[in-house]
Amino acid sequence: MKALLVDDDPFILKLLSLQLRTVGMQVEMICHSSGQAALDLLEHDRDIGIVFCDLQMPGMDGVEFVRHLVRLAYAGSLVLVSGENPRTRQAVEQLARAHGLHVLGTLGKPVTTESLLQVLATGNPASPSPDSATPAPRYTPAELQRAISQGELRNHYQPKVELTTGKVVGLEVLARWQHPRDGLVMPCHFIPMSEEHGLVGPLSVEVTRKALHDLRHWLDAGHRFDLAINVPLGSVSSLDYPEILLEQAHVAGVPMHHLVLEITETQLMDDPQVQLDVLSRLRLKQVKLSIDDFGTGYSSLAQLRDLPFDELKIDRGFVHGASHNASLRAILEASLGLARDMGLRTVAEGVEDREDWDLLRAAGCDMVQGYLVAKPMRGDQVDGWLAEWETRRSTLIPPASEAREH
Repeated sequence: MKALLVDDDPFILKLLSLQLRTVGMQVEMICHSSGQAALDLLEHDRDIGIVFCDLQMPGMDGVEFVRHLVRLAYAGSLVLVSGENPRTRQAVEQLARAHGLHVLGTLGKPVTTESLLQVLATGNPASPSPDSATPAPRYTPAELQRAISQGELRNHYQPKVELTTGKVVGLEVLARWQHPRDGLVMPCHFIPMSEEHGLVGPLSVEVTRKALHDLRHWLDAGHRFDLAINVPLGSVSSLDYPEILLEQAHVAGVPMHHLVLEITETQLMDDPQVQLDVLSRLRLKQVKLSIDDFGTGYSSLAQLRDLPFDELKIDRGFVHGASHNASLRAILEASLGLARDMGLRTVAEGVEDREDWDLLRAAGCDMVQGYLVAKPMRGDQVDGWLAEWETRRSTLIPPASEAREH
C-alpha cells in the first residue's frame, strides 16, 4: 500500500511524513503540492490506500479534490487536513461521507501525534469503503414482486429501551430480503425501487403481517412491547390506510394501542389535508404516531404544530457523537426541550457508546435505540436477547433508577 500526501506547503508535507513514520506507518509515501498532480497519479496508481489532503490549496481546494475522488471511484481511505475551523472541517467530512468515500476523519493544523493516532485508529487505512468498493446490487421489479409473493422478505427487529430504567418498551421492525443468490439484502437496495414501481403497498402489507404475528407471540409471553412500523411513502396519503391497518391488527389479535407508526418528515410535504385526515383517524384508533428522522426535513415545526404526533424520534446524525461535539449536543438538547414543552415522548436513535447514553439520560430523553443496546435481529433471536439484556442493563442504570421502577 502507498500513502498520498497533498498540501501546497512543502514543510507541512515533510512534517506529516515524519509524523506518520513516528506512529508506525511503514508504507511508501508520495507527496504532492498540487491537487491536479495528485489526481493524475491516482488515475494510474491503484495501490494508493490512503490520501491525506489539505482543504485550503490554490488552484484546487479540498472540496474540489473530494469531488474528483468520487469521479475516480477512489476506494481507499481519506483523511482531511486543515487549519480551518472545526465546523468547516466537519462540513467537508460530511460531504465526503455522503459521496460514499471512506473518511477516517479530519485533522486540524498543526497536526499532533495524538490526533493522528486517533484518526488512524478509526479503521484500517488499507481497507476500502464498503460502499465505494462494492457496486450496489441491482434488482428488477419482477424479482422483488417474486420475493414478496414467495415469502423471501424477512423481518428484523431493533429494541427500544427506556432510559430511566433500561426496560424494553418497543421493537422497530426493519425489512430485509433473503435473496436466493445474494443472501440478506438491506432495504436501501429494494425499498426505493418498490416505491418507484408501485410495489411498496404489497411489501408493506407483508412486512406488517409478519410483524403483527410476531408481536402477538411476545404479548402472549407476557411482554408489553409496542411495535414500531415505518410507514411507506404513500400510505399517509391513502384514505383507506387506517382500515387496512385495523383489519391486519384484528386478524393478528393485536390491540391498536401497541402500534407506533414512524413517519419521516419528507413524506409529509404533499396532500396536507389528506394526511391530516389519515393521521387523525389513526390516532382515534389509538395508534401512536412518531415523526421519524426529526431535523433532517424541511418543515418540522409546522408538522409538529399541525399533525397529531405524540412521539419525536431524533435522527442518529444528531445523536451519535453528541457527547464529544458541542454543535450536535446543542441541537440534541434543543430538540429534547421542544418535545418536552409539547408533551411528546422522545426517542434517540444511533446510540452506540456509553458517553452518548449518559448524555441522553442527563438531558431527559425518554427512549433510545442503537448498537449499544442491540443490533437489529431476527424475531427468533429476540427472546434470547431479552434474557441477556436483563443482566446487562444493570451496568447502564444506577441502582437508584432500578429501585424507582418497582
